[in-house]
Amino acid sequence: MKVVAARPRSIEGFAVGRVLPAPAQRAVGPFVFLDHMGPAELAPGGGMDVRPHPHIGLATVTYLFEGEVFHRDSIGSAQAIRPGAINWMTAGRGIAHSERTPAPLRATGTRLHGIQLWVGLPAAHEEDAPTFRHHPTLPTVDAGVPVRVLIGAAYGVTSPVATLSPMFYVDAPLAVDRVLPFPDDYEERGAYVVSGAVSVDGERVTTGQLAIVDGGTRTLRAEVPSRVVLLGGAVLDGVRHIWWNFVSSSKERIVDAAHEWRAGRFVKVKGDERDFVPLPGEPVGIR
Repeated sequence: MKVVAARPRSIEGFAVGRVLPAPAQRAVGPFVFLDHMGPAELAPGGGMDVRPHPHIGLATVTYLFEGEVFHRDSIGSAQAIRPGAINWMTAGRGIAHSERTPAPLRATGTRLHGIQLWVGLPAAHEEDAPTFRHHPTLPTVDAGVPVRVLIGAAYGVTSPVATLSPMFYVDAPLAVDRVLPFPDDYEERGAYVVSGAVSVDGERVTTGQLAIVDGGTRTLRAEVPSRVVLLGGAVLDGVRHIWWNFVSSSKERIVDAAHEWRAGRFVKVKGDERDFVPLPGEPVGIR
């Protein structure tokens, strides 16, 4: 088993824990990026403001435990996401989007807590047309603990979220000493501890840590009241390079996308046209 700890990062001034990619682990299945947002108290008059920014070659997956975020993008989507729902945005050949705290919650103040993932797209779909899907209701199942199946198939239940490769993503609260088995029919699997502490094959994994397990691992057990997300799936069909907000099997494609953003050739975010995140520099050292 390998354990990766979240590292502090700032997204437009909002503190997150960056879990993937990490020097020791680039991805788990098709999941090439994991940020743990919050939990954070947003004071009255404030809020989260992730200005319009671009993506290519990936799908963003947003899931909240607390709070609300309003998504807008360059294909005209305008959608609030609240706890228990999934926003899935396929960037494909290119999309821009923004994520902001809605105006009513700015007035009162709010809490925000969630996970954002990036899914690498299969090579044949990296240049697909961009799409956005919102899924307000996701299935739950009793797997010894209550589990919400967010993406893919797990514990005999299948999520309505359409994917382009085999993967799973589930959310589970665990009382003390409750045990949850890992889905065992996926190539790579991991468990991220959102809160609390669990034991995986006798090794303690605590808040902000991701345990990547091998084929012999079967279960995790809560040492204290905990919340975990389990995720994984098939390994992507080849290396994926990441620079800033771009993911691609081609370094040259990332360079092209960076130049397109700098030149203003991405379609603007509908309803959020005046602002944007500048390119952070030249796309050098692409990994």
